Amino acid sequence: MGTFRIEGGTQLKGEITPQGAKNEALQVLCTPLLTAEKVTITNIPDIIDVNKLITLLKNLGVKVEKLGHGAYSFQADEVNMDYLQSDAFKEEGKALRGSIMIVGPLLARFGKGYIPKPGGDKIGRRRLDTHFEGFINLGAKFRYNKEEYFYGVEADKLKGAYMLLDEASVTGTANIVMAAVLAEGKTTIYNAACEPYLQQLCNMLNSMGAKITGVGSNMLHIEGVEKLGGCEHRILPDMIEIGSWIGLAAMTRSEITIKNVSWDNLGIIPNTFRKLGITLERKGDDIYIPAHTDGYEIQNYIDGSVLTIADAPWPGFTPDLLSIVLVVATQARGSVLIHQKMFESRLFFVDRLIDMGAKIMLCDPHRAVVIGHDFKSQLKGITMSSPDIRAGVSMLIAALSAKGTSTIQNGDQIDRGYERIDERLRVLGAKIERLD
Repeated sequence: MGTFRIEGGTQLKGEITPQGAKNEALQVLCTPLLTAEKVTITNIPDIIDVNKLITLLKNLGVKVEKLGHGAYSFQADEVNMDYLQSDAFKEEGKALRGSIMIVGPLLARFGKGYIPKPGGDKIGRRRLDTHFEGFINLGAKFRYNKEEYFYGVEADKLKGAYMLLDEASVTGTANIVMAAVLAEGKTTIYNAACEPYLQQLCNMLNSMGAKITGVGSNMLHIEGVEKLGGCEHRILPDMIEIGSWIGLAAMTRSEITIKNVSWDNLGIIPNTFRKLGITLERKGDDIYIPAHTDGYEIQNYIDGSVLTIADAPWPGFTPDLLSIVLVVATQARGSVLIHQKMFESRLFFVDRLIDMGAKIMLCDPHRAVVIGHDFKSQLKGITMSSPDIRAGVSMLIAALSAKGTSTIQNGDQIDRGYERIDERLRVLGAKIERLD
């Protein structure tokens, strides 16, 4: 397992360009399974989770050609469906949460899709019910092998249907959309997720010949087509990484410019950080964060009550940035309640921040109150281990602002979501090294 050693307390300066969006990549990389024609995708992040999915596609028989950094072509004209029954697939599939995304395209085009129970972050239970209930609504038969934790869906021909999702699951919506585009007749998905990455997927499918309307709303209408063709698609910059760099700049009181952020797809992320007192300016399509030499002050509500920042389906605040907001609040002026509604284990990493000297009260698995130090008391470096991608980066930000040396073990968790993070931070002046 990789380990990072960080010497904290250094002010950073410079420009950084966000990688392609991990969450979009895990969806759009599965669209080549819907056609025999070539699909070209650019701005693919070079991270562990995405590379595992590309390897999985290769093992399925998809022809993959690397065209340059972050650019690949895919052609699924000779898919090996027998691979889905192999022991190798059962091992590879369960090592990646994103492997669930191959089921919808395979079911739509080949009439069957299988997946072992996927792994991923240790952040709490993440249900697959939305995915499979959607497939069942389209006419698929579901089966589950309890001994091997192996899921399967099969159908001679999917038929369009009306469905009201029990939750606005991003991956669930994406999987159902990819199945419905080749179904017979019309499908309506109400309470659909409408994140920018889901919009990107729908627009990409439309460029392949699908007929999807309502993109960007919570009600999607899909007219099934007989087949799809190839296309070219570029992945958006990663909004979670952009939020991470905003938090890093504030905590280290650094002057940083984040390049080419696709402002129109950031939603309320910039304003949420502004509520923490962080100054950020729009310069073209860049975000400029000045050095916060005088700190930053959390806003209260207009009646004077303590600010609450909670996750919610888009256009609400993404749960993937709550860990970043929490660590940034440890050095603010004022207090804030962080409410993580979606996952019951995602806030447990605050014990490590408390060990570093942060003032945090964990109310229950979903809520924590942070009382900011206003930089009057610096966090101190410690040895810690990353439980998941976002907690790991939050620990990294804390370590870069702390006094002394910190060690973050299990650093490959961070590598699952952030491309060459140590190299890119060193360009900004960070004192970070990777110990193998």
